[in-house]
Amino acid sequence: MSAQAQSLVQSVDWLAIAPPTIAAVVGLVVLVTDLFVGDNRKALLGWVSVAGLAASALMLLPLLDGDRSTFCLTGDADVCSYTADRFTLVIQFLVLGGALLAALLSMTTLKDANRELPEGEFWFLLLSSAAGAALLPASRDLATLIVALEVASLPAFALVGIKHGDRKSSEAALKFFLSSVTATAVSLMGISFVYASTGTLYLTEIATRIENVDHQLQTLAQAGVVLTLVGFAFKTAAVPFHFWVPDTYVGAPLPVAAYLSVVGKAVGFSGLILVTVIALPSYADVWGPALAALAALTMTVGNVGALRQRSTRAYSAVRLLAWSSVGQAGYLLVPIAAAAYSEDAEKAIGSTVAYALMYAAVNLGAFAVAALVARTKPLNRVSDYRGLYASQPLAALVLGFFLLCLAGLPPGIIGLFAKVTVFSAAVDAGLGWLAVVMAVNVVIALFYYLQWTTLLFRSPEGEPETHRVPAPLTVAIALTAVLGIALSGAPQLVLRFSDTGLF
Repeated sequence: MSAQAQSLVQSVDWLAIAPPTIAAVVGLVVLVTDLFVGDNRKALLGWVSVAGLAASALMLLPLLDGDRSTFCLTGDADVCSYTADRFTLVIQFLVLGGALLAALLSMTTLKDANRELPEGEFWFLLLSSAAGAALLPASRDLATLIVALEVASLPAFALVGIKHGDRKSSEAALKFFLSSVTATAVSLMGISFVYASTGTLYLTEIATRIENVDHQLQTLAQAGVVLTLVGFAFKTAAVPFHFWVPDTYVGAPLPVAAYLSVVGKAVGFSGLILVTVIALPSYADVWGPALAALAALTMTVGNVGALRQRSTRAYSAVRLLAWSSVGQAGYLLVPIAAAAYSEDAEKAIGSTVAYALMYAAVNLGAFAVAALVARTKPLNRVSDYRGLYASQPLAALVLGFFLLCLAGLPPGIIGLFAKVTVFSAAVDAGLGWLAVVMAVNVVIALFYYLQWTTLLFRSPEGEPETHRVPAPLTVAIALTAVLGIALSGAPQLVLRFSDTGLF
């Protein structure tokens, strides 16, 4: 073999890439198996998908002993396309765990749909999206980053519009598709400008080369940085790029809305962190103030939007959770903005990761209880939750706990703890004004979270209805409740994620 041919041969670390690979392979297995399984045995596909996501998550355990990289340049082993470091593993755990809980919710939804939703296609799309989402935090070059972003996003469009003949679902998918395609186009334009001015796609090499760009290419590089940031701001649902969120969550099947609220955010924020902190630290004076302003605007618009929801409006519970997720995106942006001003950028990024873990557990739990209520009250109004304690006491207690976590009130200690870490990141970076804006928004959010919580324990209108809860739904609610309670009892566990290993 010639020397040139040998330089193109790479060894692949299969253990490092196992988590996203297993999810992708199981997705293909489910798609093929669907052709040979009768309608009365379609539930088998759901259990295979759940097992595949669980196996993907378990494959993170052997990677805890140290950083691993693969698909590296043959001339420079330190420049790689895929790196499984601490940051990667934490986000992959969040993504695969979130997808697993969404899959458990989906099993009940698909059964209740009575074959109105195509099961084989549904599971294939969910697993494909999860594989792309798990690949993204490990991506260390812009090409892999964009491919992972689209592999995570494209199946999600189809999942949102998978209800055949449902106008609301089709409209939601179209809004989601148009906004996401716009974001991708803007990102690709920015990335092409960055590549043209630096001559590389690897994040670590961009960081060193973009500081010394030729004077004639300076404007091109600056435009590339701004366009890339705008594209990722779309993906995180930051204001003013949030308009698709409420209608998309309402139009999508509830487990898909839960998946997007957690996994979709993890994808957007991990991509934004990689681009800003690793590739563009020299442009911190550009993205720092921009993200701080976006954070303030996003949390304010999200919380005010949630506050304005009428409890008797159809789907108001899902809309409230959708606007709440926009507000939470604002809190998640705060530490990333703080990383531009902080001497310890890694600690600031750790605050975002810790907050994302808390938010993922309790928000998926809230959606799980919403899925339970939607089985008997499909319009899913906030007013439908009145007197839930009388008919489903455990579900009411768990939902009340999740809402208090999101509000940051005891006994939801983990919610309070996560908010304090974000506050401290802003204050330590000298962003006192942003901490004040966040404090005001936390007070606004208290009103609508507490209003919903008190409704759970009021006397019901009419006789309370009791019904059996399906096993997968019970498992999803129980897992999120146990995780939330455990983290509230030992919030120091979240501190371990402050060391992201990005540097």
